[in-house]
Amino acid sequence: MNHRLILASSSKTRHAMLKNAGVDCDAIASMIDEEGYKQSMKAEGANAAEAAETLAEMKALRMYRQQPDGIVIAADQMLECNGIWFDKPKDRDNTRAQLLALRGKTHQLVSAAVIYKEGSRIWGTIDTAHLTMRNFTEEWLDWYLDAAGEDIFDCVGGYQLEGIGAQLFTEVRGDYFTVLGLPLLPLIGFLRDHGVLKA
Repeated sequence: MNHRLILASSSKTRHAMLKNAGVDCDAIASMIDEEGYKQSMKAEGANAAEAAETLAEMKALRMYRQQPDGIVIAADQMLECNGIWFDKPKDRDNTRAQLLALRGKTHQLVSAAVIYKEGSRIWGTIDTAHLTMRNFTEEWLDWYLDAAGEDIFDCVGGYQLEGIGAQLFTEVRGDYFTVLGLPLLPLIGFLRDHGVLKA
């Protein structure tokens, strides 16, 4: 039986990554109370990796219940800096405040992905990248916010490394795809081993 491959996400970036890598899938948003889960996990002492994995699993499980005949891929990403978790910025002012808080520091981007099939989790992985942001001026930051536009409101931290956001950094240590929000190489490796992609 051929199972439909579903990406439980509204992220255009994740869908594009899979599509560009030759992975044909349908992208369907999996709506969960992310903020509620994050607050609960933070109160229980969870770290960013645990939070990212739990959120990815909750998204996968919810989508599986809606699409029980599919192979469901779900992912989540957390940004942590000095013990503080950052979310997607709500607007320009929030983006500006986040970037000023991250300026001159090294932060972690944790990306987790899980796959559900026939009611069970059959695979999962977590990867972390470390990014060092330069000491930019506030004048430059205003230019950046003008140039980047509202697309960065959909990105945790308020930047897109694949675009003009690259100018924010002095160093990036870790996998490029992980920074974009999906541990792509281990994911397609599993799909290949599982017979979803050609070996």
